Amino acid sequence: MEFTTQLLYPVDQVLLAVMIFSIMFGMGASLTIDDFKTVIRYPRGILIGFLSQFGLMPFFAYGLAIYFDLPPAYAIALILIGCLPGGTTSNMFAYFARGSVALSIAMTTASTVVALLMMPLLLEFYTVDFTSAVSEEMKAAGEGAEFVIPTANIIGSLVLVLVPVVMGMILRAKSRVWAKTAEDTAGFMGIIVIIYLIGTAFARHSGLMLQTPSEIYISAISVGLLGFLFGYWMSRLFKLSPIFQRAISLETGIQNGPIAFAIILLSFAEPVQSQMLWLAILYSTFIVISSSFITLYYRRVGKFDFEVYKNTSIHNRLFGDEYVSDYPDGFLPKRIENDPSQGLIPAQKRD
Repeated sequence: MEFTTQLLYPVDQVLLAVMIFSIMFGMGASLTIDDFKTVIRYPRGILIGFLSQFGLMPFFAYGLAIYFDLPPAYAIALILIGCLPGGTTSNMFAYFARGSVALSIAMTTASTVVALLMMPLLLEFYTVDFTSAVSEEMKAAGEGAEFVIPTANIIGSLVLVLVPVVMGMILRAKSRVWAKTAEDTAGFMGIIVIIYLIGTAFARHSGLMLQTPSEIYISAISVGLLGFLFGYWMSRLFKLSPIFQRAISLETGIQNGPIAFAIILLSFAEPVQSQMLWLAILYSTFIVISSSFITLYYRRVGKFDFEVYKNTSIHNRLFGDEYVSDYPDGFLPKRIENDPSQGLIPAQKRD
């Protein structure tokens, strides 16, 4: 595909920078020491999320790139998306899906930090053939340069987006009120900017969308759907509670799109940058749509077990952590009858 029009205008890049800063700042403002303790309290959930995030997702992205025989730049972009940490948007969707927000936040935090090490390693491992193909294309075009994954730039980009997270945590330590304001504002601004970028993408690039091959659309959409599916089934296979299953599913499928834009803009140059940006735009567009449908489904099927979780949590706040809620025989469905508290209170577990 030839890109004869500019994908992102200066105003778009400014808005993206503001969105990335505000979202990561809002994420930091939502974090406390207790959130990091959650990583220790729920090691199994974090481990399964880690395996889904950095084990399955890059493999799925690579598999899709091979299966659909994507052009090298698109393949690299898809693998980049598969290697991304979870996005803060997943925390919001986990809340509406009646999932474990605490686990979702802990997974987002852990995956963002671990991405500093894992992303460069995974990209180097999965993109060897594609980077060689890009180098061949550049030599054939007379550019002569050899294309390599800019590992140092990617690490620098990740460190850069972590700075506002630290700033947000400092604000949270100083003032919970202002931190809550920053957290709510960040989420609202992120949604507004995403809607604007999606709207302008359709308005400016409708012709480009018609020219885009179907396999690129399918790849951009499928990588998120596979994340939802396998995040859910992996956590179910390991017998995690339903609210954990929903959180891990959403956390795995929703990658941090803003970080993808930051890495591509800061680390890659033409002729591959436009192609990579276009796939990131398509992924970000459709992940919002698919996440909304998945969340509505999870919210409906999780209504009962979430009410049991809330009821049990109230019992423990009133009567202490050792109190075990007594439900009539047959009241609880099989999926939660042995763990009515969703695993949050050890005394509630019934083996």
